[in-house]
Amino acid sequence: MPVDYIIVGTAGHVDHGKTVLVKALTGVDTDRLKEEKERGISIELGFAPLTLPSGRQLGLVDVPGHERFIRQMLAGVGGMDLVMLVVAADEGVMPQTREHLAIIDLLRVKKGIIVITKIDLVEAEWLELVRDEVRQAVKGTVLADAPLVTVSAFTGEGIAELRQQLDALAAVTPPRPAAGQVRLPIDRVFSVTGFGTVVTGTLWSGSISVGDELEIQPEGLKTRARNLQVHGLTVKEARAGQRVAVNLAGIETEAIHRGSSLLTPNFLKPTLRLDAGFKLLAEARPLANRSRVHFYLGTSEALGRVVLLDRDELTGGQEALVQLLMEEPVVANREDRFILRSYSPMDTIGGGLILDPLPPRHRRFQAGVLASLQRRLEGSPEKILAQVVLEHRDGLEWREAAARASLSLEETRSLLQDMATAGQVVLLAGDNDFYVVDAGRYQEWWQNVARTLEDFHRRYPLRSGLTREELRSRHFSALPARVFQALLENWEREGRIQLAANTVSLAGFTPRISAEQQQLARSLEEKYRTSGWQPPTCKELLEAYQLPPAELEELLHYLVRQGVLVKINEEFYWYREALETAREAMKKLGTNGPFGLAEARDALGSSRKYVLPLLEYLDQVRFTRRIGDRRVVIG
Repeated sequence: MPVDYIIVGTAGHVDHGKTVLVKALTGVDTDRLKEEKERGISIELGFAPLTLPSGRQLGLVDVPGHERFIRQMLAGVGGMDLVMLVVAADEGVMPQTREHLAIIDLLRVKKGIIVITKIDLVEAEWLELVRDEVRQAVKGTVLADAPLVTVSAFTGEGIAELRQQLDALAAVTPPRPAAGQVRLPIDRVFSVTGFGTVVTGTLWSGSISVGDELEIQPEGLKTRARNLQVHGLTVKEARAGQRVAVNLAGIETEAIHRGSSLLTPNFLKPTLRLDAGFKLLAEARPLANRSRVHFYLGTSEALGRVVLLDRDELTGGQEALVQLLMEEPVVANREDRFILRSYSPMDTIGGGLILDPLPPRHRRFQAGVLASLQRRLEGSPEKILAQVVLEHRDGLEWREAAARASLSLEETRSLLQDMATAGQVVLLAGDNDFYVVDAGRYQEWWQNVARTLEDFHRRYPLRSGLTREELRSRHFSALPARVFQALLENWEREGRIQLAANTVSLAGFTPRISAEQQQLARSLEEKYRTSGWQPPTCKELLEAYQLPPAELEELLHYLVRQGVLVKINEEFYWYREALETAREAMKKLGTNGPFGLAEARDALGSSRKYVLPLLEYLDQVRFTRRIGDRRVVIG
């Protein structure tokens, strides 16, 4: 027996029989408030479960029809999978019928049924006129081809047929994804004695089990699901498509409100900017750049401004790429649909599709920005993910790419692996915690590095390669250290470079020393060997050999790499064997306790000129430690 969870909402003008229709279908009176009973109209959202003949589970959402309660209607319609557009036979299409229909169309609620109620109050000829009027009203909308059912909740006529039509539509409506991230827009917050804070809403995606760790955004609060109910029944797990009440641990009712979202931790982030594609209703007045509006998404409502990115004014029926600047944080995901109402008077003016929930601030009339957003508007998840990676020239961590593209982690991982196989992107670092970079940018990185290494080898042919830290500081300071290391290892596997302990060189490079340089190196080695504890300074060597400073430096570095010399500071190099005997002499001197410069000088039979740099070097390599003007041996 199918056990799909589908949300079906009502829509239509006030007093057209939506609540009575829901009661006829389910037996539940969704007008629960005293004021609703007294006034005979729905003010808040009402909910009722319905089991269809096939066994499918529907949740019916009864929304207010009065124009003053349009915000409550919007809070309900955002989570609908199917809609019943209700029109009373005795009145026909009315203003809120048209506004609700416009909202359904803007939110792209693609499956629905048109229900003409109160047929017991009219003659057959009149009913036929109303049918024609309704068909004319829905022409060109998402409900243009929707089935139409006529019913009387009073006599029960047509109710069985309506159930069958709902069952048929539910059969071809994909259930909401129970796997993946939890997203529950909150429509009620209240306290229950003995339990604490309870929130309710329609679970858009994912599943919640008792004990699950959750997050409330945009408040940024951590919580846990203490208890769960679905349509008044206590359960261990709630799944996408169900009406859920969640008892939250450690949360005060005053801390959250209708419009907040209950989420998987680290799933969606609050934002003050949204990139979107927007359509202005044909009957709406022209919309100027930076117009102030009311923004509705799910159960949330916020004030904001519409920045028109490619024009100064939008006229009725037109579509545009926009950036919404919010006055308070909201939570959104890519491909969410939203509604805008004018600031004053509060009329529905249009709606659209979220393209990027975490965008940077854009300048208007920028061709690159507009092209990027157009690709997002038209693109598949793979194209959108590729665009996100392309926009981050220094690459980005794959979870951040998922957030930027508003994709689940599972889908992002799979897409990136496919894209890497196809050569679109390059993945760096480990299997479960990788970094992604656009393949074209990866090639640019290599070209820059290749030029740097070629230049380095040309200038310093005796050196084994450029140090890793120098290469990173020149080209990859923005990369995390582990990613830079992974990048080098990638290039080594590809046969482009070779890595030594601390250096990077082009593949196949080996230091080359000319016969003349070999002769000079042997001469320098002999000079240092015979100088013992009184080595020559670099200045003295330049005068003695008449060499360019860069050439002398290169030869000295070569002798250091060969293990012949040790660099003490910028001016002094020591012959390694002389340095070792000096260390032994200092160690022997230190057996008698702390010693000073004069004692070290006497022990080496040298002068302050040579001994002071030596002692400072020994401090640096932690062979000795200076205490005031004396030293102790610790190495």
